[in-house]
Amino acid sequence: MTDAELTFLKDYRAPEFLVPRVELTFAIRSEATVVRARLRVEPQPHRAPGAGLRFSGEDLTLVSVAIDGAPLGFEGYTVDALGLTLNAPPDEPFDLDLTVEIDPAGNTRLMGLYRSSGVWCTQCEPEGFRRMVYFPDRPDVLSVYTVRIEADVAAAPVLLSNGNRIAAGALDNGRHYAVWHDPFPKPSYLFALVAGDLGHIEDGFITMSGRTIALGIYCEHGNEERCRYAMDALKRSMAWDETRFGREYDLDLFNVVAVSDFNF
Repeated sequence: MTDAELTFLKDYRAPEFLVPRVELTFAIRSEATVVRARLRVEPQPHRAPGAGLRFSGEDLTLVSVAIDGAPLGFEGYTVDALGLTLNAPPDEPFDLDLTVEIDPAGNTRLMGLYRSSGVWCTQCEPEGFRRMVYFPDRPDVLSVYTVRIEADVAAAPVLLSNGNRIAAGALDNGRHYAVWHDPFPKPSYLFALVAGDLGHIEDGFITMSGRTIALGIYCEHGNEERCRYAMDALKRSMAWDETRFGREYDLDLFNVVAVSDFNF
């Protein structure tokens, strides 16, 4: 981190724009990954009309930029080592389409999306999301995410992200996809994606209202039995939340990934 990136509480300013909806597609391949994003951008009233909008980004190869479906020429944006600026964006809400290319295998910082021991993992806390796509990567911008992951079945039979899995299927050339939707707005540092060849165990939890939650713990092959205690602890924790706070889990499934190469 350079001195120019340091942010102090005394310098805090509310974001000039919000991104209530994020749609991402990760086309994962061994040599590189293409990330396509559609961001619903909502400029805020305190922003100066006509002022540029700044999106954080690091180690990204920009492929294309479009606003409301119209490609943006080079004069419409500026890119540097720390991000992208839209020079004259609309003052009204708009859709921003971005396509970038990243290199998870070469990501030795282990922030953003990286590949280690054949598994693709993300580490987005505190500022790793900006290493996957240009974004206002700050904790006061909350978004609802829909994420499509595409990968080779042989290399990554397991495709996971936040929320509920709403679609999955086969693609041509030995590839497949999964689509995940998290209906609850969250900051970018809570985003998670895992793709790889992993073992897992399954169980279920019945909530106080009678809903059945599917539980899964994913790990390296051969470590499945070591996950049994973790599964029991998870179920006891969910029951404790209900007993102590009356708080029922609000998604349809709860997945945990425990791999040696995760960057804690």
